[in-house]
Parts: sequence; C-alpha cells; structure tokens
Amino acid sequence: MSAPLIPYIEIEPLRLLGPTTFELFGKVISIPELSIKPFGALVALGVWLGSLAAQRSAKRVGMNLETLGSFVFSVLVGGFVGGHVFDTLFYYPERVLQDPLSLLRIWDGQSSFGGFLGATLGAFYWKFRHRQKILAYADIVASGFPLGWVFGRMGCSVAHDHPGRLSDAWFAVQYPGGGRFDLGLYEMLLTIPLAVAFWILSKKPRKPGFYIGVMCTAYAPVRFLLDFLRVQPGDVLPADARYAGLTPAQWGCMVLLATGLFFLRRAAKSPETTDKLLAPKLDEAEATATNA
Repeated sequence: MSAPLIPYIEIEPLRLLGPTTFELFGKVISIPELSIKPFGALVALGVWLGSLAAQRSAKRVGMNLETLGSFVFSVLVGGFVGGHVFDTLFYYPERVLQDPLSLLRIWDGQSSFGGFLGATLGAFYWKFRHRQKILAYADIVASGFPLGWVFGRMGCSVAHDHPGRLSDAWFAVQYPGGGRFDLGLYEMLLTIPLAVAFWILSKKPRKPGFYIGVMCTAYAPVRFLLDFLRVQPGDVLPADARYAGLTPAQWGCMVLLATGLFFLRRAAKSPETTDKLLAPKLDEAEATATNA
C-alpha cells in the first residue's frame, strides 16, 4: 500500500520587530510583530521576476520600457483588486452578506481567476486612459507571466493554502491529520515547463497574441482537472463553493480556453510580428526627434 512521500514543510516568518510595548510620556505604546512571511516574499519575488522577463522581451522588440511599466502597474493593481473581489464574491459569498466591507480588504484572500479578470479590466482602463492599443503590451506581459506564476504558486505551496482531498497517493503531502493533495505545489511544478518554454520562445519576436493564446490554452485544462482534487463538501476542511457541481475556477477555465483559442487564431492570421508592428511608432518617434 502506497503512502504520501512529500513532507509537510512549514517555514516560519522572519521576525523583524515586535511584538513589544514601551511607555512614552506616561502612555503605553504597543507595536505589533513586523515580519517577512514566506508567502508574501515569494509572491513579491514572482512579480519582480515576471516583470524582468517581460522587460527582457520588450527590449528585444524595441518596446518603450516606460510605457510598458505604466501598463504593468495598471494590470497589477487591477489584478490584486479583482483577485480579492472575485474570491470573496464567488468563494465566500456569506462573508459579503455578513460584512460588506470585506470586499475592501484586498490582503484577505485572492483568487487567480479574479486576478485574471481584474488584470484584464486594468489593461482596458490603461487603454482608454492613454488611447493606445494594448495587444502588444499585454502579450509581452504574458510572456513573463509563467515565470512569476511559478514563484507565486511556490508561495501557495509553502503556505499550504490550497489543500485538496485526503489521499494516500505517493505524490500527496503529509498534512497534519492525513495525506492530502496540495494543489499549489502541483500547479507550481506544472508551470515550470511553460516558463522554460516561454524563455526559449522569447528569443525571437512572435506575432501579437501568441503568448496570451498559449498561456490560456495551456493553463485552462490543467487547472480544470486539478480542481477535481480540491477539498470536497463534507470534509473537515472548508470546501470551495460549487455551482452545478463545478468550482468557480472550473467555469472560468472554459472562458479562459475560449480566450486562448481566439488569440492563437488571431496570432496565426497576423501578418506581422510584434517588433514589426511597433516599427511605425518607432519611426515616427525618430522623425519627431530629428525635426525637433
């Protein structure tokens, strides 16, 4: 009979200060503990590395890095806000009824599909504010996304915040109380080949929409299947909400797959790669500088 082989690893936060109290002018001042938590540190590292990868791709096609930075900022803000709002509304709707202000506490829970939706809204906000086409910028960001996602899901794996159903399979994790699937760990491992593939593919310019299409079509079926391993209703651990037997993420996977196929088809029909698409803008900028 098999048994889980993967140990349950806990990494303690790195305490920087506190908790402590001291007296000042007759008043007792309390300072809470300030620490660096593994989850937050790995997510931040993922954002940074993903941004560096996107900048590397942008340089290859001659994209303006300052403009890209503005776009990335809008996408990140939209992603974090959308991730929390989606997570609260669709996974924990009872929280909204009990405490509507929970929608504003963006640090308290995130959903990947909410993040995708929020990032998309952030991109369109940037588009209308700056009156620019966004496909080339969005595709460059998508080229660096898998690398950032690896470290983001690594954070999930050390926080063990995506436990699955009980299992004695060898690839289950030795959770307290019995072996369980760890979906954050599996998603991290499955994203590594995609990150490596994107790093290799980014050495040559691609048609706009290529990276978005590949990313969506690769992620959607994997996530759809992994969600069947999630904690089931009736378990001792809280289970995700189900709608017609599927999790919100599984419904989102259907939309994501259709989105990916759309962009792959669009990229296949595009007559130009991203560098050629940006070339007229670069020529105009050079002409303006010469005339000045």
